[in-house]
Amino acid sequence: MPKAPLPIRNGLGPDRLRMPAESSARTVLEHLIGEHPGERDLWTDLVDAGDVVDEHGRKITSRTPYQPTRFVYFYREPAPEIPVPHEIEILYRDDSILVIDKPHFLATIPRGAHIVESAVVRLRRDLDLPDLAPVHRLDRMTAGVIVFTVTPDLRRPYQELFAEQRIVKEYEAIAGFDPELTFPRTVLSRINKVHGEMTATEIDGEPNSETSIDLIEVITDSAGRTLGRYRLLPRTGRTHQLRLHLNSLGVPIVGDNYYPEYLPAVPGDFSTPLRLLARALEYPDPITGQTRRFVSSRTLDAGL
Repeated sequence: MPKAPLPIRNGLGPDRLRMPAESSARTVLEHLIGEHPGERDLWTDLVDAGDVVDEHGRKITSRTPYQPTRFVYFYREPAPEIPVPHEIEILYRDDSILVIDKPHFLATIPRGAHIVESAVVRLRRDLDLPDLAPVHRLDRMTAGVIVFTVTPDLRRPYQELFAEQRIVKEYEAIAGFDPELTFPRTVLSRINKVHGEMTATEIDGEPNSETSIDLIEVITDSAGRTLGRYRLLPRTGRTHQLRLHLNSLGVPIVGDNYYPEYLPAVPGDFSTPLRLLARALEYPDPITGQTRRFVSSRTLDAGL
């Protein structure tokens, strides 16, 4: 994707729209209003303020001719969001990378209803790091270690570490306990995720996911339930892999509203986090070759 002609603002990049090859509109503004008739005043105000530009950063005016197949860029005010009441802890920072300890309930990147309340937007805004970008992601409900690059030139070297599986990822989970299960053990399965569906499934076929699981300790929660604290070492990174693999053993993760049964989350309810933590990340620095290891300081508790 080409670099946007507008800078990051308040942690967010501009939106863009592509104008179709065929349109009866005579001007760009006429097309935008025609495509979004309920937002006539919004588009008129944006254009009058000079806040809509073309691919080269040139301002679109009310008389700019329609430009088929070209893009326009603009800032859209995101819808109000419920703030996530947890802070981001910074584990390490230099001129190249930023490593954080993400809290539960905070998205890594803008997605769906979680735009401003995402780690990358918060950090770009609060630390004045407009080029900050994550080199990997954690689910919104998973806490723990995430590495960001500070400058664009480092994104590819770091992303290649993950693509080449040169990263050692260690997770911790609190889940059910079955005395009949023996550990350590390795779980392999074929995970299938259909676009648009909330949950993934394990299906027959060649395995495309692998997780080594060990039982760290047996614990008891405040309700008297016997639970296990587990160490998980995924060799692959499929959607919901760790959730699915523990659930397949009959010991789903505490606080999991996806498996074994999907229960829609209640907006603004931060009382029941998923007891899953990206505990540590280790990799050879792509520039120096030096081994780097970052460890979360967060604590998983059994909860209610």
